[in-house]
This record gives sequence, C-alpha cells and structure tokens, in this order.
Amino acid sequence: MFTLLASDHWYWFFPLVPLLWLLVFFLFFRFFFWRRRGWGGGWCGGGRAPDAKTILAARYARGEIDHDEYRERLGHLEP
Repeated sequence: MFTLLASDHWYWFFPLVPLLWLLVFFLFFRFFFWRRRGWGGGWCGGGRAPDAKTILAARYARGEIDHDEYRERLGHLEP
C-alpha cells in the first residue's frame, strides 16, 4: 500500500476527490433537509397522507363539524 502512495501512479485518484465531496454534500442535504421539510416521499415512509378517520377526527377537534355529523360520517367509514 505504501509503495502505491510513494510511486507516481496515484494521480488517478484526484478526479475522485470532488466526486466524493459532492456525494457527502448530497447525502447531508438529503437526510437533514428533505426529511425536516417534508419534501418527497422519503426513504423511511415519510410524506404519507393521513387516512380518512384521522382527517375526520381533526375536523371534529377543530370544531368544523358537530358530534352528530362526526358519528354519522364515522359510521360511513367503518365497514
């Protein structure tokens, strides 16, 4: 290994150094910014849309629908 570094045949490695740094920056951006901002679907299942029951419960909690309408719509969702 040291003979390879000591010889004049290591010059092929220099074009790979910028590619390595680009890969590091891309992975940093991908893991730390895309997941936090909710961009894309994500590699770990992020970005999934909530199901209908969750949306209905959120509307009921915000006061957009009353209790009777909530129960009626929930009855339509359950099989």
